[in-house]
Amino acid sequence: MRIDRMLAITVMLLNRHRISARELADKFEVSIRTVYRDIEAINMAGIPVVSFSGNNGGFGILDTYKLDRQLLTLNDMTSILAALKGVNTTLEDRELDTTIEKIQNLVPKDKEKHVQQHLEQVVIDITPLGYTKRQKARLQIVQQATTRSRLLEFEYRNSRGETVTRIVEPLTLLFKGYAWYLYAFCRLKNDYRLFRLSRMKDPKMLEQEFIRKEKSYQEFGTFEPDTNKWTRLVLKFSPNVRFRVEDYFEDESIEIQPNGDLIVTITTPEDDWVYSLILGYCEHVEVLEPDHVRDIIKQKAYKIFSHYSQT
Repeated sequence: MRIDRMLAITVMLLNRHRISARELADKFEVSIRTVYRDIEAINMAGIPVVSFSGNNGGFGILDTYKLDRQLLTLNDMTSILAALKGVNTTLEDRELDTTIEKIQNLVPKDKEKHVQQHLEQVVIDITPLGYTKRQKARLQIVQQATTRSRLLEFEYRNSRGETVTRIVEPLTLLFKGYAWYLYAFCRLKNDYRLFRLSRMKDPKMLEQEFIRKEKSYQEFGTFEPDTNKWTRLVLKFSPNVRFRVEDYFEDESIEIQPNGDLIVTITTPEDDWVYSLILGYCEHVEVLEPDHVRDIIKQKAYKIFSHYSQT
């Protein structure tokens, strides 16, 4: 929409000393003629945009033009910037870029170094380690469908390894713990569902729009993996992996033995993920309780041994 573009141009002009028509045209994917028309309309709205000629020419706003900054404190602006920049490390959303510019423009010139110092002291980056370009592209498609209220189609693999094509009404994109989830109304199940993005394949934003339903993800129930089986685990770790254990598990769940062993007691959903977690500690962990999980790990370890003993 033109009004949105004009607002974004105004924010950029307020936030920068000077910007060229070509840069504005490239950023908003319009012609230079369109940029000049927008600048003229901004001038007519009472915002004093001036043109500078020469190699370093371009558009700028008179230094005497002021924007009211009283609505937000400096701490407010710093906190908002830290949060928005953290989210946008993953989403790379152009609209969020514009919002960040708006907030940055509200920072008084004499406080810019102070704000930048605080942004360096506390950095929020929700991009998981090892996040690939393909994963980021998938997230961006889901995010676009959510914000535009467009149907989303994808192949989904559930916890039982079954893959089914889903068409959903994406309602809320959530980052929880270490993963992204989508809260949506599934047209296949005719009910609300929570989908983990890592289990989606080839998401496609469809042309069809939908009317957003009122039920919030907060009404969906407890935020739990798609399993009803929770188990109390008691694990014994050797001192060799103490630093890993203390990094991953909470202090209150760890009991250090006189010989240096660590006993960890947790309640967790029981699925292949938790089995993989245990096996990831190799010979440095032993399942003490319950017996059935101990047997499962024993069987998996034997199968691993069998693969290597055949050569």
